[in-house]
Amino acid sequence: MPEQKTTLKPEEIDRVIEMAWEDRTPFDVIKAQFGLSEQQTITLMREKMKSSSFRMWRKRVHGRITKHLKLSDMHDFRFKSNLQRQITANKISKRT
Repeated sequence: MPEQKTTLKPEEIDRVIEMAWEDRTPFDVIKAQFGLSEQQTITLMREKMKSSSFRMWRKRVHGRITKHLKLSDMHDFRFKSNLQRQITANKISKRT
């Protein structure tokens, strides 16, 4: 069964590429947010990137556990700043 073609705006394409480059963003999150399967994301990356950049990306993500929710033992994929615990009332506390 062929996958349906998803039409994305240029800013959405940029965001998909950014998310695909991030080590801790699984393909499942891209699928949930933009409706692109892993294969469709790979195809998009191949079409929109220079061939050398695509090859470098594929080498990096090939077999990477964090790109697949089922293989990863991580449950929280949100980025947390080291300063987050010091942030209160929208102000960053001064370091001592």
